[in-house]
Amino acid sequence: MAKLDRWTAKVPARLKTDPWRAFALGLLATLALPPFFLLPLLWVVVPGLLKVLTRAGSWRRAIWIGWCFGFGFNLLGLFWVTEPILIMAREFWWAVPLAAPGLAAATACYLMLPAIATYWIHPRNRYAVAAAVFVFAGTMVMANLAQQFLFTGFPWNFWGADWAIPGKIGVVMMQPAALGGIFLLTWLTIVAAGLPLLGRRGWVGSAAMLSCWALFGIIRTNGGPVADHKVTVAMIQPDFAVPGSFTQPALQARWQRDLAMTQQAMNAAGPGPKIIVWPETASPALLQTDATARAAIASITGDTPVLAGSFRYGRTGKVYNSLVAVDGPGPAVAWYDKWKLVPFGEYTPKWIPIKITPGGGFAPGPGPRTLHVPGMPSVGPLICYESIFSGEIVDKADRPAWLLNISDNAWFGDTTGPRQDFATTRLRAVEEGLPLVIDTNSGISAVIGPHGTVRASLGLDRSGILAHRLPIALPATPYAKFGLTTAGITGFYSLAAAVILLIISVTP
Repeated sequence: MAKLDRWTAKVPARLKTDPWRAFALGLLATLALPPFFLLPLLWVVVPGLLKVLTRAGSWRRAIWIGWCFGFGFNLLGLFWVTEPILIMAREFWWAVPLAAPGLAAATACYLMLPAIATYWIHPRNRYAVAAAVFVFAGTMVMANLAQQFLFTGFPWNFWGADWAIPGKIGVVMMQPAALGGIFLLTWLTIVAAGLPLLGRRGWVGSAAMLSCWALFGIIRTNGGPVADHKVTVAMIQPDFAVPGSFTQPALQARWQRDLAMTQQAMNAAGPGPKIIVWPETASPALLQTDATARAAIASITGDTPVLAGSFRYGRTGKVYNSLVAVDGPGPAVAWYDKWKLVPFGEYTPKWIPIKITPGGGFAPGPGPRTLHVPGMPSVGPLICYESIFSGEIVDKADRPAWLLNISDNAWFGDTTGPRQDFATTRLRAVEEGLPLVIDTNSGISAVIGPHGTVRASLGLDRSGILAHRLPIALPATPYAKFGLTTAGITGFYSLAAAVILLIISVTP
């Protein structure tokens, strides 16, 4: 136990540098996130952070160290939020130096709970060290849940997303998400990376844990490729500039491009049943009420269903960011209104005294919904930001046959933001056991199978058509049935295991 004794040695000399160590470890942890996926770094980050926390010297200092780690982690992980402000720099120049640091400072507060909980664990022996690992993992899950719901929610930079690696290895390692969502992946990651604190036995335990993890993924995906429906989904990726011009000639040019690409999509889909998809806000026409616009689409698609991003006015005059389904020149057959709106981008939270969004922003829809459109399997729509809310995206009383996420990531340019969003959204397919189609204005657009396999994709900053058969769903996963309850259970049992280990650690 000599190594454990050195944890608390020379504490006073290290107290001044520990917050900086935590900050540096936070920066390092960012490199495990998409699109870098340098996961081995977590086997340095987690042990290093736990050592710093358990020798903090006071609970106040532990909170400060936890915040410093979270600030470093989110500062580098969220730098992309500055991109849309730069696009609108003439109006919002003052927010450029505040956006990323401000958001990082706020989200760093969620690391305070794991930090103070871990601080109270004194690493007197290997059982107490293991308890510290389980406490940190369990409270991190609880912190992630809080981050998903508090202050409108912003579930971003969760460590479980680190495993959405491109290719076969990512598909295999994402499979526990079918049991407990991204939260279980986060817990597994922290425990596996923290076990080496126990020395040689810990390294063996970590390797065994990863082996069992991979074996579970292999077995779950071993059935081979999932079968496809006979219907082909064809998406347009127009790569419109943002924010774009709202003059009549510009809007008309945009509309003509929509129609031209729709014709290309019809050709790319080939014979047989098909679905045409337009990304978020692609239509400059109000498709729910504009009969002329629907007739123009129908002249190309006939009675083929078209699912298009469009604004929609409610009966009370409220404006919604919507997906509208049409299948000919007649009235819209269905629509879905976005209900998870982007704070400060699509609406201003009520607790903010000044209104930032023009005209008060969008009104929220009622929640997850399944659309039943003639000529296609039932679909669960998502619009952009909504796809990051694990466990909240499906109407559980009316499970759809597939998920569709329409988005406009052009606001975030060629940064890590769209890539992180794609990786996180990809996990929703595994969690729900549903195929997922992503159509974005400027990429990444993709067709993803229910195991998280990317069947086809169209990259960033490209204009084009993506057509592929729609995969068939798997049976509902445990996470699809029980949702966020599994995250609470994961956190609870992790803390319960820590309590048992602590009792053992003080037993003579």
